Amino acid sequence: MRYSSHQSYNLTPLWAIMIVCFLVFIATLVSQELVLLLGLTPKYFWHMPWTIVTNLFVHGGLWHLLANMLTLYFFGRFLIRLTGTQNFLIIYFLGGILGNILFMLLGPSLSTVIGASGAIFALGGTLTVLTPKLRVFIFPIPVPLPLWVAIIGGFLIMSPLFFPQVAWEGHLGGLLLGLIAGFILRKKGRRFIY
Repeated sequence: MRYSSHQSYNLTPLWAIMIVCFLVFIATLVSQELVLLLGLTPKYFWHMPWTIVTNLFVHGGLWHLLANMLTLYFFGRFLIRLTGTQNFLIIYFLGGILGNILFMLLGPSLSTVIGASGAIFALGGTLTVLTPKLRVFIFPIPVPLPLWVAIIGGFLIMSPLFFPQVAWEGHLGGLLLGLIAGFILRKKGRRFIY
């Protein structure tokens, strides 16, 4: 795999996000009240505006945390190498914030939304546009799938049809931001050879 971008990359911010997520998870095991203090509840947003960002570091269980961190690691590492650390951070946090805004507009006002999934869908959306031929393995499927199939399939599986407790609005907001970011980066003339 070759990248025509000669930008240097730094994985420290990626590791920092993952470490903070793990530390916050441990803290929420000690005090469940932290979930309400850091999670985003649309009705209380104006009293707790920090939650539009802090909820990206809170996860509802070990499997939720591990699935998000594993996906974040692979998508994040690849995107940092393609576009640089600054673009990764912008896409990650704007994707998470846009996902949260969409949840506030479309989701139940008294539900508390947590997790990095919207931000991770932003990374996946960007990679889908920048590397349309990229193929990935998704457990337990034994053959590689195009990334765009994995992203859309993940979005559909994580819908209210299969998981009614999942905030699909956040996933959609992140995915839309990621697709837009991918087209902007591609339009700027970056060539990604893979």
